[in-house]
Amino acid sequence: MRTHSVGARPGVILAAVAVVQFMVSLDLSVVNVGLPQIAVGVGFSAVGLTWVIHAYALTFGGLLLLGGKAADRYGRKPVLLLGLGLFGLASFAGGFAQEPGHLVAARAVQGVGAAALAPAALALLAATFPSGRARVRAFGIWSATNAAGGAFGVLIGGLLTEYASWRWVMFVNVPMSACALAMVWRSVVAGPPPVRGGRPDVLGAVLATAGMTLLVFGIVRTDRYSWTSPITVTTLAVAAALLAAFVYVERTTTREPLLRLGLFANRSVAGANAYSLLVGAAMASSFYFASLYLQRVLGIGPALTGVEFLPFALGVVAGSVFAVKLGYRLAPRTLLVIGGLLTATGLAWFGLISSDGSFTTDFLGPSIVASIGFGLCLGPLVSTATTGVAPREVGTASGLLNSSRQIGASLGLAALGTAAHDRTGHAVTPGALNDGYALGLTLDAVLLVAAVLVALTVLRRTSPPARAEQADDRDSLPVRG
Repeated sequence: MRTHSVGARPGVILAAVAVVQFMVSLDLSVVNVGLPQIAVGVGFSAVGLTWVIHAYALTFGGLLLLGGKAADRYGRKPVLLLGLGLFGLASFAGGFAQEPGHLVAARAVQGVGAAALAPAALALLAATFPSGRARVRAFGIWSATNAAGGAFGVLIGGLLTEYASWRWVMFVNVPMSACALAMVWRSVVAGPPPVRGGRPDVLGAVLATAGMTLLVFGIVRTDRYSWTSPITVTTLAVAAALLAAFVYVERTTTREPLLRLGLFANRSVAGANAYSLLVGAAMASSFYFASLYLQRVLGIGPALTGVEFLPFALGVVAGSVFAVKLGYRLAPRTLLVIGGLLTATGLAWFGLISSDGSFTTDFLGPSIVASIGFGLCLGPLVSTATTGVAPREVGTASGLLNSSRQIGASLGLAALGTAAHDRTGHAVTPGALNDGYALGLTLDAVLLVAAVLVALTVLRRTSPPARAEQADDRDSLPVRG
């Protein structure tokens, strides 16, 4: 078992990365429970409210590749520190928002900061633990903190919203950013950048982010303009043109491209990112629907809603722990299939919610099944996405995986949120809202089944780490004459 030193003890680096990932994951979910109060306090419309999530997810997902490339070019520590500082300042400003535009802008800047710090932290982890049992354990711990941040964010958001103010779902990030910044500053020693020379492809990042933003905007606006209206068609056409221009620039640029398209020739990279896109789409929208179901259909307050998400949080952490133990014996693809099927089962069960239901009959059981399955997926997914990637592209591959998840989250919420809104119509009765949320959760289960099919058809069969290490040990034995 070997680790690559990058200027500090591996355990210290693992702890620092875990803190950073917990904070980033927390911010993806901490606003969910506070959405009804944010809508009233700042003046969002029902559909416009989704931009509190979209603004973060789109800038985060669209700029992650640039963040990963910057980490490879300029060093992981400085990019990590820059991202943490920007994230903290944007969170502070967002807590004082008085209008929808102010909060959306703050969330967008948060996404920019997260796009810098997340791939730098993940690349640092991948470089420190390149293979074997140590890698399984490290990514298991990373996935547990990732899961804990996302799941406990709902609990923390609910408590803050009810007993303080929705503004504290923004302010809570400020002390965490400061602590993480101090920890990284003291524990991670800046080493030479993995790649020297060249400049990151800013044009590619702008084209990708603008194209994805317009794509989501066009989908969300179908609540007002039909799919065949000139406004919708034009918006989606411009989005497609921008994304096509991004692909053209990446193929023809004489500078270092933002994303070397040949990276997708690696089936581990291609399969992991397709899987991540689908899982991100399903889980982001399921959190959204489940939170609104508890509050708007069952009439539960924010704090109790957060508490009722606690079994989900614990289930994700438990699934991540199981993934570490099973990861020594089962190949990553096998865990992705098992985890995906369990999550799909839980989400399909969620799709049976009723307007006269309760926490115990409609929420607890599916929460446990879906959360354990989701936890099983996280560690193997990250490990798979960086398998066989050259050291100089680990930051890019890490950014790509996070990008696919965030872009999937925004696209999934836009598409499924629109479908749920169409099912509900303009009615605001618990029964009508329930029908819309149930449809969205059922479609989430369909996305997870598609992710399992990707794992089965794209990812290759590999040996479990324990068996692979035993084979390596046999190969290294001296030959006796």
